[in-house]
Amino acid sequence: MILFSLSLGRVDISCMTVLKILFSSVFPLEPDWSVTTYAVVIDVRLPRILAGILVGAALSISGASFQGVFQNPLVSPHILGVASGAGFGAALAILLFDNILMIHLVSFFFGLLSVGMTYSLSRVYKITPILMLVLSGIVVGSLFSALTSFLKYIADPMNKMPAIVFWLLGSLNHVSSKDLLITAPVFIVCISALLMVRWRINLLAMGEEDAKSLGVNTETLKAVIIVSATIATASAVCISGIIGWIGIMIPHIGRLIVGPDHKYLLPVSMLIGAAYLVAVDTIARTALVTEIPIGILTAIFGAPVFAFLLRKSQKAD
Repeated sequence: MILFSLSLGRVDISCMTVLKILFSSVFPLEPDWSVTTYAVVIDVRLPRILAGILVGAALSISGASFQGVFQNPLVSPHILGVASGAGFGAALAILLFDNILMIHLVSFFFGLLSVGMTYSLSRVYKITPILMLVLSGIVVGSLFSALTSFLKYIADPMNKMPAIVFWLLGSLNHVSSKDLLITAPVFIVCISALLMVRWRINLLAMGEEDAKSLGVNTETLKAVIIVSATIATASAVCISGIIGWIGIMIPHIGRLIVGPDHKYLLPVSMLIGAAYLVAVDTIARTALVTEIPIGILTAIFGAPVFAFLLRKSQKAD
């Protein structure tokens, strides 16, 4: 999928040329391509594709982890209000600073703030019931969605308003190598943490009482999973805007392939999500003369696929 995406665009480049350009940084190959072709592959398309891989993998593995922790296959990474909080932070930064670095920082800060608010609101007698966590996430998400709508209402309709709306629809158009250097370590740490505890998610899926009887500290385990998945989601929102449906749809596709065992489900979901978002981004930038926001395409593709999966699971039951 990476090779396919690197080849397609406003300037079509053969797969062989793409491979030569990629290997030229390792092997002393004689260049038979133009400087423009090299810049298109390395400086324009490659950072965008790497961002698509990281964002798709992060949203998918976070969705699979949340669904296991909450014992609910309809849960998505946005359940704790992280997307709404990060979206509000980005809209605020666009309105006040109009600087890509500030957009990332403020978006990330409000994404984490929304999770902190959700977790604090859901605490009851030193424990965190799943239902209270979900309901608190809905409350916090609604609050930040309302605040984002207020920012759009007061924004300059000629300049700021279109920028806010386009960013909230999701896009990898503005991702640069500098953005990847900042966010890639965060993605790698969070994804690695989820992969390291993936077999323990099976114990949580059995129910908290059963997990406790097996000696698992469920509160600590839930905190590790929720914090890692939330930071990964917040980082994804920072560089790509709000992209829906991946975290809820891809884990279902993974279950059709490897079953419900999270030991295999998480890495498979991560790979499928990465390939899927790269494919959707390729369509977004090549289908029309102007680029289509990714959030629109993921909703168009995701809704019917998820409806089909729901119908299939009902028939199976």
